[in-house]
Amino acid sequence: MIVPAQSAILAFANARRVVEEQARTLRPGQTERTALLRSRGRVLAEDIAADRDFPPFPRAARDGYAVRGADLAVLPATLRIIGEVRAGSAFSGGPLRRGEAAEIMTGAPVPAGADAVVMVEYTTRQGARVAVERAVAAGENIVPAGSEARAGQLLLARGTRMGFAEIAVAAGVGKAQVSTYSPPRVGILSTGDEIVDVDAHPGPSQIRNSNSYSLSAQVEAAGAEPVRLPIAPDDPVVLKHLIEEGLALDLLLLTGGVSMGKYDLVEPMLAEFGAEFFFTGAQIQPGRPVVFGRARRGPATAATYFFGLPGNPVSTMVTFEIFVRPMLDALCGAAPGKLRFLQARLGAEVRTKTGLTRFLPARLSGEFERTEVELVRWQGSGDVAAMERANCFLVVPPDRERFAAGEMVSVLLR
Repeated sequence: MIVPAQSAILAFANARRVVEEQARTLRPGQTERTALLRSRGRVLAEDIAADRDFPPFPRAARDGYAVRGADLAVLPATLRIIGEVRAGSAFSGGPLRRGEAAEIMTGAPVPAGADAVVMVEYTTRQGARVAVERAVAAGENIVPAGSEARAGQLLLARGTRMGFAEIAVAAGVGKAQVSTYSPPRVGILSTGDEIVDVDAHPGPSQIRNSNSYSLSAQVEAAGAEPVRLPIAPDDPVVLKHLIEEGLALDLLLLTGGVSMGKYDLVEPMLAEFGAEFFFTGAQIQPGRPVVFGRARRGPATAATYFFGLPGNPVSTMVTFEIFVRPMLDALCGAAPGKLRFLQARLGAEVRTKTGLTRFLPARLSGEFERTEVELVRWQGSGDVAAMERANCFLVVPPDRERFAAGEMVSVLLR
């Protein structure tokens, strides 16, 4: 077993930094053509540029009348209406001349000769004429041609994760299909004699394999493909075979068996694959026994990164969010994401011990400037029901043991 000098149990910030450094060395796998609507959550493997100016013409930003601003120097002004411009149609009335106006709808091309749009609220229609009660400056309520993007301008760079806004941009330049990186395949291996399948009837000292399902959901949400491996009992031969199978995938997540107990076999078994451990614990709660490293199925194979996650469900969920996600970002083709904490007002006093960075199940409530966060009642890292009641984590730094009600605190959304 190779244990670097900087290994063992690291402070949270150092452990996170190690993961991010390793994530930056990864390269995504193959690419594939993906229908635009199926690309949500995928990462672009191509640059997407504007195929023309956006907008391709000066566009009205309001319903009203296209006018020459100089005609409104004296108010009220009465202008002759020479036509109408609807969105999607061109104006056939020729350029506007002095004393003329064209009725126009939002999104329609502004006629030549007009340099502003006066909003309909400031006008009164009088048959073939319109009375205008408010002046407008040149360019007011007009989006200039090419002001959003010029033809050939980069709009979406390779490595961008596709969300609804990105899909809208791609659709706007005519991309019915886009090139994306294939989702990485992530092995999920639960270990321990106490674990049984979800459809089994557990014995008095057994629990169902909820971790495999929660991790699968988290992996899918991160844009990857979960591969649920069979449960590994506390049998070195079976465990070794399943670890070997998992190391054939793009990333391996193991749950359980990473503490210091007599039957915690994961670390010794990974050592048989020449594992290099970057850390064997992090100073966090929950999830202190988390393990991160890489190993090879054989001397001629590439190394596969792995995480040994604690077996308690809350620990597993927390350590996935704060450590596994950067690796999945990189394997999906995106830059490893940074942790982004929000600030919220604490609804009730919180007391903890110092020494660990804590990610405690909590709930945001209220709205607007009255948003508050409070801890949910939980019975430790095995209390999976507490996670259902929580919608965030209250983040407690290692040097604080008390937060008073009303203080602003850091929150990590779930």
